[in-house]
Amino acid sequence: MTRRLPRVDRVGVDERAAMLGRRSIKGEAKQQGIRLAVSMIDLTTLEGSDTPGKVRAIAAKAMAPAPGHPDVPACAAVCVYPELVGAARAAVAGSDVRVASVATGFPAGQTPLDTRLDEARQAVALGADEVDMVISRRAYLTGDDARVVDEIEQIKDACGAAHLKVILETAELGSYDHVRHASMLAMDAGADFIKTSTGKASAGATPGVVLVMLEAIRDHVDRTGRVVGMKPAGGVSTSKQALHQLVLVRETLGTAWLTPERFRLGASSLLNDLLLQYAKATTGRYGRPEDFSKE
Repeated sequence: MTRRLPRVDRVGVDERAAMLGRRSIKGEAKQQGIRLAVSMIDLTTLEGSDTPGKVRAIAAKAMAPAPGHPDVPACAAVCVYPELVGAARAAVAGSDVRVASVATGFPAGQTPLDTRLDEARQAVALGADEVDMVISRRAYLTGDDARVVDEIEQIKDACGAAHLKVILETAELGSYDHVRHASMLAMDAGADFIKTSTGKASAGATPGVVLVMLEAIRDHVDRTGRVVGMKPAGGVSTSKQALHQLVLVRETLGTAWLTPERFRLGASSLLNDLLLQYAKATTGRYGRPEDFSKE
C-alpha cells in the first residue's frame, strides 16, 4: 500500500509557533503557569548509573519539589528504566505521584517484538502506571506503516490498564509531514499519549514539532471523539520554554488539556529552573541553585 503523507505548511507552523512564543507571561499568571508546569513533569532519570537510592531521591523530590513553598504541587510522575520500577513504586507509596517506565527496547526500539512485549508486561507487573514505548523507526522509515501500527496495538494490549505513551523520536522522521503522519498512526493504534522524543536524540520538543503534534491531536479528537494526551520531551529545560509549551497547548487544544491527565513534560533538569523562577516571583530575588537538590 502506497503511503500518502499529509502536507504540512512548515513556514506557517514555524511562524505560528514563534508568534505564540512571544507571549509575555508575568506576575501571578507566571506563578500559576510555573505551578502548572511543575504538576505536569515526569521527573526522569535514565542513566546507566541509576540506582535504587537515586530513584528514591528523585521520588522524594517529585512528591515535594519545594518544601519551602507548600503551594508548589507534586510532579505528575517519576520515569525510570523497568528494572527500577519496583524501587520507584515503593518510594512514591501513599502519594499521587505515578510511576512511568520506558520500555520496549528504549531508546532504539530495535529489540525483537516478543522481547519488547515482555518488557512492557514486566514493567506493569512491577508497578508501572504508565509505559513509554518507542516506535521502530526502521519500520517507519522504510514505509512499513502496518508494522508500526501492529506493534503499537500489541504493546498497548500488553500494558493492560497502564497508560501507553508512544515516542516518535521526531528528530529522526525528517519533516513535519512525517511527524503528523506518525502521530496519526500512533493515535489510531491506541496511544494514550504521543511523545516527541526519547531525550537521547539531537533534538526533540521544538515548538514547531510540538505544534504539529498538538494539531494532529485536535484533528484526531474531532474525528474520533477519543482524547489523547501529549508529552514533549527533549530540549525543554527552562521555565520560558515550559511556559511556551503551555501557551501552545492552550491556543491549540484549549484549557481542557492544561492538566497532567492530558499533558506532560518529560524533563530531568527543568524542575530546578522552574523552582528558581518561582522563588524569584514570590520573594523578589533568585534563590541559589544549591537550595534545590540536583536530582
